[in-house]
Amino acid sequence: MDGKSLQASTNSSYIPTAISSMSDEEHSEGEEAGGDNSPLLSRQQPAGPLGTRRCPEDSYNLVYIIFFMMGIGSLLPWNVFITAKQYWLYKLSNNSSPAGQEEPHNDLSDYFESYISIASTIPSVLCLILNYLLVNRLSSRVRILFSLLVILVVFVVTTVLVKVDMSGCMMQFFGGTLASVALVSGASNIFSGSVFGISGYFPMRISQAIISGQAMGGTLSALASIVDLAASSDVTDSALVYFITADVFTVICIIMYLLLPILPYSRYYMDLAAAPFSESNSHTSSSDSSDVSVPPLRPILKKTWVLGACVFYVFFISIMIFPAVSSGIQSMNKDSGNPLTTTYFVPLTSFLLYNVADFCGRQVTAWLQVPGPTSRVLPLLVISRTVLVPLFMFCNYQPRYHLHNVFFAHDLFPVVFICLLGISNGYLGTLPMIYGPKVVPRELAEPAGVIMSFFLTLGLAVGSAVSVALVHCI
Repeated sequence: MDGKSLQASTNSSYIPTAISSMSDEEHSEGEEAGGDNSPLLSRQQPAGPLGTRRCPEDSYNLVYIIFFMMGIGSLLPWNVFITAKQYWLYKLSNNSSPAGQEEPHNDLSDYFESYISIASTIPSVLCLILNYLLVNRLSSRVRILFSLLVILVVFVVTTVLVKVDMSGCMMQFFGGTLASVALVSGASNIFSGSVFGISGYFPMRISQAIISGQAMGGTLSALASIVDLAASSDVTDSALVYFITADVFTVICIIMYLLLPILPYSRYYMDLAAAPFSESNSHTSSSDSSDVSVPPLRPILKKTWVLGACVFYVFFISIMIFPAVSSGIQSMNKDSGNPLTTTYFVPLTSFLLYNVADFCGRQVTAWLQVPGPTSRVLPLLVISRTVLVPLFMFCNYQPRYHLHNVFFAHDLFPVVFICLLGISNGYLGTLPMIYGPKVVPRELAEPAGVIMSFFLTLGLAVGSAVSVALVHCI
């Protein structure tokens, strides 16, 4: 398998000559190396009736919408936890003010975002490893439905606890919250990894739908938190509506996934993925993989390690800043008493603006896919995002214990920086994610999608750990 050149795929919308930023010299080098600049799955069609069956249309874009909705559902639980900041501060500070306006500083409140990031991402990495090992043992249907049920149960419990007085057992509530985050994050990553894996069998627009949906999930949760703040003076009432919304949406995701096999468009590509490719292809692969229950890792990494490294670093930088640092940046006019500079400044500038910018960056990849999967420009653009870390550190982050100078002493600076962070995360994070499952043979598309999700989650895990040190340095 490693020595064979891979051709462009019928299930890929990527056209290297049209959208790749590689020079002619790079193209010729790619061809000499086995055509790595255009190997988006094999063109070889399966034998039998599937090989001649005409691909049905995605009527009313229903399959695109279903994957978009499942993309929302894959990150909505995480976004619900991190954007309900006022609720967590109220619960963890034993605050007697029902509005949750006061924010007394203690270790739990100051570093809650960092703690929740670690509790979220470390189990996620372990669950994605488990997901890869189970690709050939458990069907994607079992993995997806099981993970959604776990998310639903945890969120129902979280919703019930909103109106329970936890002031007498604050540390136990904190530990239970972190355990809930760990469970939800692990299940969410099995869900998103499995969904992204099966999207590798579809055209690239379907993979892009998932990733755009993930950004929309963050946008919706940020909007919901702002609406709840405006509509309710009681932080617990606000959180109750917030978590019930997450419960309902998880149920919608379960229903949407159950509808997927019924649609002719999705059934065509899933049947195509399950069909044998050809006699020659099956003969060469049967001796290598027929008796192997775990997908072969080496040929996948050989094609995807650069793309995986790009995904890792994009999300490593993003999670270092958002939300641990970005949500701590306060308005320079906080003492004015204006709600826009007090109550709504962090929800608007940190959470909503970031998620809208992230969604825009991801959505652009539906029309523009530059640089290409083997372009040297892509890693350079990814590395250039490192400059965003010091830019955020020297905004008006509070409290400051070590770095006392605020160089960017205007509210416009964090607005600009958060837009750059979100747009670059969306665009540069999406490109390698949708390229990954397309640069391997079709039979390895699902495990390749899981591998790309692993790189993403590993970046989040390492970045969240570093964010704790970053917050303490400020």
